[in-house]
Amino acid sequence: MNAFTPDPLTLNRRLPLWYQVSQSLRASILGRHADAPLRLPTEEDLAAHYGISVLTMRQALKSLEEEGLISRHRRRGTFIEPGAGRAAPVRLLGSVDAIVAQQSGQRATLLDHGPVPVPPELAEHFPGGAEVVAFRRLRRDEEGTPTNWAHNHVLARLGERVDPADLEHWPMTKVLRDRLGVRISRNTETVEARLADPRTAELLAVPLLSPILHYTGVTYDEDGRVVDVARIHYRGDRFAFSVTMEAR
Repeated sequence: MNAFTPDPLTLNRRLPLWYQVSQSLRASILGRHADAPLRLPTEEDLAAHYGISVLTMRQALKSLEEEGLISRHRRRGTFIEPGAGRAAPVRLLGSVDAIVAQQSGQRATLLDHGPVPVPPELAEHFPGGAEVVAFRRLRRDEEGTPTNWAHNHVLARLGERVDPADLEHWPMTKVLRDRLGVRISRNTETVEARLADPRTAELLAVPLLSPILHYTGVTYDEDGRVVDVARIHYRGDRFAFSVTMEAR
């Protein structure tokens, strides 16, 4: 039986390895194609794939099992749960793969895209630029219920190269990194409570002024240049906000 192949991962040694691996594998699982195998490689093969110990790999798998994304069977192996729930807390721990995992797992519909003038409120992120490429996407769960909609403003020279079809399966961070080869150095994030404006209420099928979680993520390349500003509006009844702090 063929095994599912997770995406590669560049580890940050300043963050917990098990957490980075669990988030990377989570993103791979939730972003997989429908016909991808459900069987995962062995613990030993996964550990070799990520360049970590088997003990650390087991800790990562335990986290995914507790979340209900995988099931582990003695002598049979580890399998992706085909009906695993897709709504999950917004978890932030400073790794790019955590961001990718947070945004993965739901099929997105591209509402529109194209060059637009730099919005005044984003001018500080794109100094000297007249235009950016904007993308608006709506995500739904497996039952077809709208869960969030995203509005990305991407540096023009990169946005012109984005294949819209990739955005049906992958978050923008993954497209920039894995498709366009952008070397991402960091991402700053803000999550705040807001009330649904008319556009958000219509897209997410919620009453006007319903509570939502408003996420803003600013992505920088290795030269410190902003390559993407993402603003994502989450239904307040489908998501929670969680931060993990590690003692040193």
